[in-house]
Amino acid sequence: MTRRATLVAVSVALLALAIGISVWQRTRPAPRVLSAPVPAARIPEASTLLQTPHYRVHSTATPAQTQQVAEAVESLHAAYMALFGDHVRASTRPLTLVLYADREEFQRNNRSRPWAEAYYLRPACYAYYGGGRENPHHWMLHEAVHQLNTEVAGWRLPAWANEGVAGYLGASWLEDGVLTPGRSDPATYPIWWLSRMGLTGSLQEDAAAARFIRLRDLLEGRGPGIDRHVNLYYLHYWDLTHFLFHYENGRYAAAYKQLLARGASTPDFERLIGPIEEIEEAWYAYMLDAIATMQTYEADNGIER
Repeated sequence: MTRRATLVAVSVALLALAIGISVWQRTRPAPRVLSAPVPAARIPEASTLLQTPHYRVHSTATPAQTQQVAEAVESLHAAYMALFGDHVRASTRPLTLVLYADREEFQRNNRSRPWAEAYYLRPACYAYYGGGRENPHHWMLHEAVHQLNTEVAGWRLPAWANEGVAGYLGASWLEDGVLTPGRSDPATYPIWWLSRMGLTGSLQEDAAAARFIRLRDLLEGRGPGIDRHVNLYYLHYWDLTHFLFHYENGRYAAAYKQLLARGASTPDFERLIGPIEEIEEAWYAYMLDAIATMQTYEADNGIER
């Protein structure tokens, strides 16, 4: 073979190799992105299973108590989809709940903060049946909202929005199997602490005394330590969401839903809702009205906190 013929043959071989590599790169499977596995739910050995259209309820409570909680979470699911249906898609996979018979059993199995009364640890919500209370299932309702936010809506929200929506729906009035978002049940957490907030009417003084958390601090996760001020934070989370849904006949409701769907960042809050300082003043006044309403209710019904 002549030198020229050899060079041509080598060139053809290299060209074929290059084409082969290019084709292989285009056709080979894309690399898999490995994510952390979701731990399995911790199901009590002695539990029974109740399956509803949207939930699998593993329970050590009585059948009647379990049925009551199951009906409550189904009403919550319906209310959630009615409220956010334009922004989320319904799940076809049943959601997992673990219901303990009482607070003592829950605490023995608690894998959350020591003060938690319920918690959501994907893929299950863990709560207990609150026997002796007017609303014995509101702990589970609260956690079930977190589950809906995560597993159905697919939202990743900051604490103020995630806890706010959970507090708002979890503390809503449930009667005859129908949950009414925004009609607050005074027999639920955190509302039963509302009359103890002790706001003075001076936003500046209350913020300085850690009775009121400034709006920007709440949005950005700053403020007094939550372990020492749990009830204060949850009251703020609940009231801010209630304000955004109902202030001036729902002035911010549509924008708030958009904000949640976008991740509820501070820049989006100011773009969709308004300037933080301006919103803060209206919200503080709204909170004062909520406290006054609760104090009147308690006085009329002889309730002492």
